[in-house]
Amino acid sequence: MKVAVTGGTGLVGSRLVERLQQQGHQVLLLVRNPERARQLFPSSKFANLEIITYTPKAGGEWQRSLDGCDGVVNLAGEPLFGARWTAESKREILESRQLGTQRLVEAIAQAQRKPQVLVSTSAIGHYGTSETATFDETSAPGADFLAGVCKAWEAEAQKVTESGVRLVILRMGIVLAPGGALAQMVPPFKLGVGGPIGSGRQWFSWVHREDAVSLILYALTNSKVSGVLNATAPEPVRMVELCDALGKAVNRPSWLPVPNFALELLLGDAAQIVLEGQRVLPKQTQAVGFQYQYPEINGALQQVVSQL
Repeated sequence: MKVAVTGGTGLVGSRLVERLQQQGHQVLLLVRNPERARQLFPSSKFANLEIITYTPKAGGEWQRSLDGCDGVVNLAGEPLFGARWTAESKREILESRQLGTQRLVEAIAQAQRKPQVLVSTSAIGHYGTSETATFDETSAPGADFLAGVCKAWEAEAQKVTESGVRLVILRMGIVLAPGGALAQMVPPFKLGVGGPIGSGRQWFSWVHREDAVSLILYALTNSKVSGVLNATAPEPVRMVELCDALGKAVNRPSWLPVPNFALELLLGDAAQIVLEGQRVLPKQTQAVGFQYQYPEINGALQQVVSQL
């Protein structure tokens, strides 16, 4: 296959590019920073990869490059964490997903030989937060900021079906990998001062990066798969269980809780996602036959920590 990928230098995208190459697929990488992409994917190791410079929120010559691709994977979007949410950052979080997907769908519609499939990510933030509810792919959207972003994001992706292109939307949970959120959690645990965030009762719906990438590949290559799939492990855990498993993985205690106010000072509105959480089950993902390599938290964390 010839597969176009946006967001290919990120946590999930970089591993996706590696596995696409390993499987002999041709990759068209759409990036804002071509120099960074060349550093990550040197031509000596990634001979079957073409790097295209693009502006996600604006149309341009890059849109012509999708003509002749067999599939498109849309992973692009401004990071949700790492800084407090301001009015400006919220706008960028929304527009990078809504307008970025809109421009991508436009390019697909204009192509003479259209891709067969678009795999477009979303997030489990679609469901809102709750300590008591359980969500699956059929659950109604929430009413907070992130739920609104996901609704707008997915609505743009849905328009690709008007061009006769198969669409799979993957609502991503928290991705466990050597990097990202987990890399920030591990150092305190190794020092023996790690512990639950907030009450510890909130749900943590996660997915190992290898399973997230495998699900993308599964969606790309199985013509009968379409619609919304939750990219989460079948066994979500409460925060206290996550921290206990992480403590065991690094062979350190996990007893010192992080108070709510500390996280709110650091993340502002974004703290709500971590402090309240949600229990998300991948019912449709399992129904279409996807098999997890890391279905439970202990094995997943042990594998990731061994790579740090």
